[in-house]
Order: sequence, then structure tokens, then C-alpha cells
Amino acid sequence: MEIDKKEVLRYLGYKHQKINKNMTLLINDCAREIIDISKSSSTYEIFDIERKDDQLFLVGSTLVLKDKDIKSLLINSEKCVVMAATLGTKVDSTLAYYSRFDITKGVIMDACASTAIEYVCDQLQDEIMKNALKDDLHITTRYSPGYGDFAIQNGAKILNVLDAYKKIGLSITENSIMLPRKSVTAIIGLSKVASLNKHTGCAFCKNIGCEFRKDGGCCE
Repeated sequence: MEIDKKEVLRYLGYKHQKINKNMTLLINDCAREIIDISKSSSTYEIFDIERKDDQLFLVGSTLVLKDKDIKSLLINSEKCVVMAATLGTKVDSTLAYYSRFDITKGVIMDACASTAIEYVCDQLQDEIMKNALKDDLHITTRYSPGYGDFAIQNGAKILNVLDAYKKIGLSITENSIMLPRKSVTAIIGLSKVASLNKHTGCAFCKNIGCEFRKDGGCCE
């Protein structure tokens, strides 16, 4: 596992500021600790897409996609990847500890954990892409519940389809909070048409006012 320090700084709200040596060392320490305690795991399944009544049905599952953004994402896709990933429970308990007894470290640890789960998802996405290319298929960008108009309640449906609790210990509350907290669910399209946007990122997000929007940052 790798943790990109620039991504950590973005989560911390830094924008082009110089970071002093003590902060750099603290970020490095927190990153190492997150790597040490993470027990990352992931799962995914691929479904054929059936289009009917302006809805997308994933054949062999109970998942029906109705949201405008996700239908746009999958407009050329013939298959849909449903995925989930988590860093495990130890990360949650460690973050809870630091939030009580060392707030500064707790905030940095949280940013490192957020960066780490995105790394896990990126690795899984790369695996999906390599397998898709063997079948002459191309992937779309990764899209998660809560992005755009893709309702956050879809997270529970994704976990149910994947049987994620049994496979990787991932569950979700009635308020759509995943447990463990540092977890992600997402959908990726598989198409015979190459997508111009293969990766997720701030450049493709409609929420231009987001405080975490990428805008640089550097360590000394």
C-alpha cells in the first residue's frame, strides 16, 4: 500500500502552502501507521446490463439503476462492475482513539486513511481494467453513491448484491454510513467503446465548491 502525501495534504485543506519539517515528519509517521494497521480487502462482481423503461437492470441481481448521472456514465456500457473495498476495523478504532486523545494526529490519520482507501480502490480498478482488456472491453470512470445525483442509498443495495458483510466484513447503517468507516462502494462500466475519462477525480466532479477539491500542495 502507498499513501500519496499530496493527497493527504488535499484532504487536510492545504493549497500550495509550504509544509514545515515537523508537519512533514508527522504526516510520514501517520502514513506509516495507517499502512501498518490496515487490513484492506475488496470484492467485485460483473453483471450484464439490460435496459428497460429508462432504467438499467443488472441481470442476475436485484440492483436497478435509475439515477441520471449513472445512466450517463453507463450509456455505452454492456456490462457493469459493482465493487466494494475497506481498510478494516482496526483503522476505525485507531482513528477513534486519536480523535479523543490527540486531535491533531487524529485529523492527519483520518486524511491518511482516506488516501489509503482510494489507493486500494485504484488498485482494484486497475485489476478490473486489465481483465476487461483481455475481452476487448474498456472501463469507465469509477462512480460511487453520493457522487452527483447517484443517491447515497445505493450503497446499501451494492453491499447487498455483493454479500459484502460475509465476504469482507462490510456493512452499512440505516443512515448510509459504512462500517468500517474507511470503505468505498462504486460502479464501473465495461464498454466496447473507449472512455475518454478512465479515472475518477475532481476534474470530473460537478461539486466545484467542494473543500477537498484538488488544488495542489507540497511538502518541503
